[in-house]
Amino acid sequence: MKPGNQLPLDRCPQCSISRPTLTRAWGPYETKDHAGGTPRTWSTYRCGSCGGVVLTSAPNNHGFDITNIWPAPQEVAEVIPEKSREYLTQAIASQHAPAGAVMLAASAIDAMLKEKGYKDGSLYARIDSAAENHLITTEMAAWAHEIRLDANDQRHADDGAPLPTLADAQKVIEFARALAQFIFVLPARVERGRRE
Repeated sequence: MKPGNQLPLDRCPQCSISRPTLTRAWGPYETKDHAGGTPRTWSTYRCGSCGGVVLTSAPNNHGFDITNIWPAPQEVAEVIPEKSREYLTQAIASQHAPAGAVMLAASAIDAMLKEKGYKDGSLYARIDSAAENHLITTEMAAWAHEIRLDANDQRHADDGAPLPTLADAQKVIEFARALAQFIFVLPARVERGRRE
């Protein structure tokens, strides 16, 4: 995409709102390295919904495509199995509703474990089996149990449990993304690298 007065992203990298209005707030501003080479054009864009700012860079100001965006838009890798990928995509998209995002991310984790053959018993038992069989580390299992309990609180509308915050939802999504990286994305990269 070309730098312009609007940044055409599907979702805001800050708040994940769909079809955000990201209006240029600053730039274009060109920089060069110490020797006068490597020209880059920088711009910032403000989200009309959350007020967050997105920084972009392009190789120069002559119509080149934007090559970097910070924070980067959250994408879900295609190598993640469809059901897990869809739950995770929906969790990322629903961060504005943290209770829903927590439950969706927990569903993504459950679907990932089932995809790897851990289908019997409760989610608690599947997490422990995955750790015992070294699919995930002991630390990942402990984190997965915390997420499982957080999601249970929301699913059962536990009176004593507080509603999750955006930070809580982001923590659960971060784990789901890490798990997907660990059991699907990295093995696919290794296999692709060995074939080349």
